[in-house]
Amino acid sequence: MEKVDLLVVGGGAAGMSAALAAAGAGPVSVLLVDREERLGGILPQCIHQGFGLGYFQRNLTGPEYAARIVAQMEGAAVSVRLNTTVLSLSQRRTAELSGPGGYEPVAFRRLILATGCREKTIGSLPVAGTRPAGVFTAGEAQRMINLRHWRPGKKVLVLGSGDLGLIMARRFVLEGCQVLGVVEQKGSCGGMVRNYRSCLLEHRIPLMTRTTVTQLHGEGRLTGVTLHHLDSGKEEQVACDTLITALGLIPERELLAGLGGKLPGWASLCGNCDYVHEIVDTVTAQAEELGRQVGMELLGRG
Repeated sequence: MEKVDLLVVGGGAAGMSAALAAAGAGPVSVLLVDREERLGGILPQCIHQGFGLGYFQRNLTGPEYAARIVAQMEGAAVSVRLNTTVLSLSQRRTAELSGPGGYEPVAFRRLILATGCREKTIGSLPVAGTRPAGVFTAGEAQRMINLRHWRPGKKVLVLGSGDLGLIMARRFVLEGCQVLGVVEQKGSCGGMVRNYRSCLLEHRIPLMTRTTVTQLHGEGRLTGVTLHHLDSGKEEQVACDTLITALGLIPERELLAGLGGKLPGWASLCGNCDYVHEIVDTVTAQAEELGRQVGMELLGRG
């Protein structure tokens, strides 16, 4: 069984930054594992600007931000396993990995989970109707368009006015789609002011506040939704072939199930796995500080 001082799960900004900082603290063995085929986490699919203003003092796209940290990984004392999934963790400080070489157990002294977060789906809402094709989370749609160059639909409605919802509304307009509007159950936009201005106002996309979706229509493919206006109680049916949901994020901590759902003293969370950050710059800063602390602990200096 392979043995390492530190196992980092997740190869996004948080995982890479924590691994680099821990390895930079001194001679400790660090293994970073990620299930994707390349490092960067979700950043490579975020082709819009707005990253790095705090950390790099540059207005970067997601791929540019990721590339700067990936460049630091080259030559660093960090072992990286891509296309590798952590199947489970145990209280014995072991992890079961599954990768190109098959099954492999790894023992470690310290663990950092940097597994990011997952999106809430339409199933988290009391929405009636069937489950036709054409309903996607904002992250799924972003990945399809920006990485796979697929256009999920033509006539689009966005549910949720957080930053990702606003960004995807604009992205669909730039793809030549008709964006009917962004639906928000609260009384105001949920995203940052700069995104509200650049995504909705500049592209004349309506924001429908105090409104939600209560029913999906269509067999096989989405044909429309029912909107419920919370203030008036009025309902209206809107024709569309695509519904994009931006309902919020949940820290991804499923691996803690093997540890009884609790975080032992030898494990730490960082980045969006710890709590959902508004910007990636704070993710990087938090992960660096945690990685440095863990590295010093492993060296007996903490």
